Amino acid sequence: MASSPNQYPPEKSLAQLLAEFKDEIKEFAATRIAMLRAEMREKMSMALAAIPAIAAGIVLALLSVFFLCIALVAVVAMALGGGTGAWAAAFGIVGGIFLLAGGLAIAFGVRRLKARGLKPERTLRILKQDQIWLRSETRSGR
Repeated sequence: MASSPNQYPPEKSLAQLLAEFKDEIKEFAATRIAMLRAEMREKMSMALAAIPAIAAGIVLALLSVFFLCIALVAVVAMALGGGTGAWAAAFGIVGGIFLLAGGLAIAFGVRRLKARGLKPERTLRILKQDQIWLRSETRSGR
């Protein structure tokens, strides 16, 4: 009597089948971990590329605080009877320009990070597909 194609070959023992299954699970996990590592390296390089813009924005914003503080000091000095206010207005204008430039640099860096995202999308999508496949295999195996 010929064996049907859906049966396992009679020469494999249960121990051999379990060993093969264990090896396949190890290979499966190693592949998924390698994918996750590769994608996280890619995401980290994108994050590192945005850091200079964010750092420049922070420096410019701190400079704006410095200039705006000097302008406030000048305004207070004027209120106390100090000379002309031309130099106070100049500090205020310069501080405002630095604040605007710093805000734009920070917004650019943050938008760049949000546009790409840091979540490992491909790995999560493949793991979801694996989960669906495993469910269908366990249902069909019953």
